[in-house]
Amino acid sequence: MHTRSMFLRILWKLLGASRGRLTVALIALASGAAVCSALLNVNLDAEKKLTQEFRTFGANVVIAPPVTGGDAALADASVMDQIAAQHDPRIVSRIIAATPFLYVAANSGSQPVILAGTLFDQLSKMNSWWKLQGNWVSSGGDREQCLAGVAAARQLGLAPGSRVEMRSGGRTISLDVAGIVTTGGAEDNQIFTRLDLAQGLAGLPGKLSLVQLSVSGTTAEIEEVTRSLASAATGLEVRPVRQIAAAEGSILGRIHGLIFWTIALILALSMLGVLASMAALAMERSRDVGLMKALGGPVSRIMHLFLAEAGALGVLGGTIGFFAGAVLARWIGGRVFGVEVSPRLVILPVTVALTMLVALAGAFPLRLLGRVRPAEILRGE
Repeated sequence: MHTRSMFLRILWKLLGASRGRLTVALIALASGAAVCSALLNVNLDAEKKLTQEFRTFGANVVIAPPVTGGDAALADASVMDQIAAQHDPRIVSRIIAATPFLYVAANSGSQPVILAGTLFDQLSKMNSWWKLQGNWVSSGGDREQCLAGVAAARQLGLAPGSRVEMRSGGRTISLDVAGIVTTGGAEDNQIFTRLDLAQGLAGLPGKLSLVQLSVSGTTAEIEEVTRSLASAATGLEVRPVRQIAAAEGSILGRIHGLIFWTIALILALSMLGVLASMAALAMERSRDVGLMKALGGPVSRIMHLFLAEAGALGVLGGTIGFFAGAVLARWIGGRVFGVEVSPRLVILPVTVALTMLVALAGAFPLRLLGRVRPAEILRGE
């Protein structure tokens, strides 16, 4: 007990004796720990935030009838009930939107055009990035309205507030154009209306061409949702849009890799800062070490003393860095994702452990003090 007390007293004296050098080392450790803490917090939230951002860019899972050589196959609208009947909360929470479509080949005057019947509340969730001129169409209500793709509107001479007549198979409907949408894709050539109106024009009540889903999560989580839906939607093909899923997985992998190597680089730079401070400190303490060895102090105990000093610096620097990193993570989250990244206490022990390892590795020059010869020190050499 007395030996431990003496050890702690000497350690305290060492920490107070070289404040300048130790402050420089502490600043290097705390700065590195702050950046690492911020990046680790961002890394934990990056996957969730990025997948949420990806979901604003359209569907990544499609449910459709099997492709056949004859006429286009149709699905029963009950597939929407099968999607809604999913009981696994993990599956339900990942489905951002499920948008059914029925595509009808129609004519407006002498111009052929594709009329797409859909649910507009789901369509707006899945494609919130569409540019809209005019108003959106609500899924409910009795008004017969539509949205026109920008190319179709140009072809038919449509504008918000105008009226367009659609014919197919001897049936006709007249639609008020609520707005013009620009999507940058094939949708620019289509006209969108309520699903029930498209089904009535085509004479296909209760039928769908396909269902597009926006599913959040990693590639593996999207595959899990796909398997669950495939088991429920019997007779239909459930497949992810490979290009989008692969792109999401690739970007997430690159983000994780970038964060890992940035943390490694920051730790290496912090270790160099500690190494420089400790090298100067070793020169200053050679006389103290010589005196302790002359008094009978074993080399192992002396080294434990200096390593404990470095470890204490690591704990203090890691703790300070964690809280500074929490503030930095919130700033990064606001700048990059437009949302607040919440600091997580699970990062604290990780940050402290990494900073301690850096401090101990940077304290390598202090180990050279074990070679100090007491006789040379006492002679003033």
